[in-house]
Amino acid sequence: MNILLNYERNGDSHTLKSYLKRDGYKSLSQLKKYQPAEVLEEVKRSGIRGRGGAGFPAGLKWSFLPKHTEKPIYLICNGDEGEPGTFKDRVILEENPHMLIEGIIFSSYAINAAHAYIYIRGEYGFAVRRVQAAVKEAYDAGYLGKPVKGTKYTCDITVHQGAGAYVVGDETGLMNSIEGKKGQTRNKPPFPAIEGLYGCPTIINNVETLASVPYIIENGGANYAKLGTEKSTGTKLLSISGHVRKPGVYEVVMGYPFMKFLNEYCGGVLGGRKLKAVIPGGSSTPVLRPEDCENMTLDYESISAAGSSLGSGAIMIIAEGTCMVKTLKVLTHFYHHESCGQCTPCREGTGWLNKIVGRIEAGQGTMDDLDLLTSITKHIAMHTICPLGDAACGPVDSFVKKFRDEFVAHIELKKCPYNSTFTRLQERV
Repeated sequence: MNILLNYERNGDSHTLKSYLKRDGYKSLSQLKKYQPAEVLEEVKRSGIRGRGGAGFPAGLKWSFLPKHTEKPIYLICNGDEGEPGTFKDRVILEENPHMLIEGIIFSSYAINAAHAYIYIRGEYGFAVRRVQAAVKEAYDAGYLGKPVKGTKYTCDITVHQGAGAYVVGDETGLMNSIEGKKGQTRNKPPFPAIEGLYGCPTIINNVETLASVPYIIENGGANYAKLGTEKSTGTKLLSISGHVRKPGVYEVVMGYPFMKFLNEYCGGVLGGRKLKAVIPGGSSTPVLRPEDCENMTLDYESISAAGSSLGSGAIMIIAEGTCMVKTLKVLTHFYHHESCGQCTPCREGTGWLNKIVGRIEAGQGTMDDLDLLTSITKHIAMHTICPLGDAACGPVDSFVKKFRDEFVAHIELKKCPYNSTFTRLQERV
């Protein structure tokens, strides 16, 4: 079932004309029937959870706003999609931006926000241009900047392009960036719902989350909740990459069997090779072995029970013949490079992790290095202001645990046991 990908790909779906043909903005005519609290209740009733990675119920998050405040309330759409392996929000931004805009109008109305921001990662230049064009179309057509028909409510949207930094994917770092400050995270509390953008109450949600709201309002939260599982409702966009025959972005109903998705939707493992490992929710989520995935379904609870996380829905497939130590070296390099340097455990620790994994991969490691890796992660995780430190530790701990034999082989043989035949395949992970 397609809610977010309800159009023919690679066409003119990004235009207002195309969106109107798909009954776009039709739901706005229902806005006059709702009080803001009623829209919020529909979103609560849908059970939709944040699609950015944390999976926190969106409606519950909105309800954290202060009931009575003289300050303006802001809504921010988080389009800083920086998690390695994640590219599902880009599809909405580039191909279905008007659905996102309509979702922002509904969501802003629900929380009494008159001004919303769409924050898009610096590397997404094409997406920025597409969204800016869609916002202009929405203004010209009177959906933005003027009272919604039958109401006194007006919504304005500002598109803000980031400068290219992983840490601004965190809510508070993103707000600092919009304010023109260094894109580093803030201490919490205060939380954004109480004191966020410009010191005002702020709600921040992911692109996919907000783009789902028009369907929820048009069809009712209860009907949306019928899709998926009891605790993981609705559909989910999944970006799959690595050693897979048909990489790309797919929309599935929550609870869909993982192996069926891999083999039927995505064509199975590239080159007919055997599956060696799966990273199910972006590079920060723990890696799984094939046996962990046999009965796994694509929802928050099942993947958690398997020992990992659905995260942002970025699935990376790793085939037999791939060196897991070298793969981990690539990941630790990323987190070391993206550390903003604000917190000492992350600034120093991510560099140490990268150096040690690199040493092992080069055949210069010792058995003590394995214990040293897990010791360092214990001193990084939960000791930093933003989640980057935790994100860097997840793959290290899980790779060493799940594929310890490969690390030992590198140490004992004093070289990588895999020959160069698989190098090009591995580079695609």
